[in-house]
Amino acid sequence: MRTTLRVALAAGLLACSPTILLAADPATITIDNFTFGPATLTVPKGTVVVWLNHDDSPHRIASTTQVFKSAVLDTDEKYSWTFTSSGTFPYFCTMHPHMTGKVVVTE
Repeated sequence: MRTTLRVALAAGLLACSPTILLAADPATITIDNFTFGPATLTVPKGTVVVWLNHDDSPHRIASTTQVFKSAVLDTDEKYSWTFTSSGTFPYFCTMHPHMTGKVVVTE
């Protein structure tokens, strides 16, 4: 099933958002120009999400519900979290609160 889905996605046969991943695939959120990309990431339960800081400024990721919180990330440093339950997990940069995003975790 996964191979078929990956082939179909690669061939452009499915009209899926590029931010929807399979649980076995790592998911990356890039921090660049004081934004999170993608701003909303949808993943299945059990996915490891990695935040990678490409900014010249440090950032610290924290969920608004205190589920996860990173150390300060300098340029090219990363933080990862495994999402073991479904739901919507809004987060922000504690150093730059205008920077926001969310991870949507499906069953």
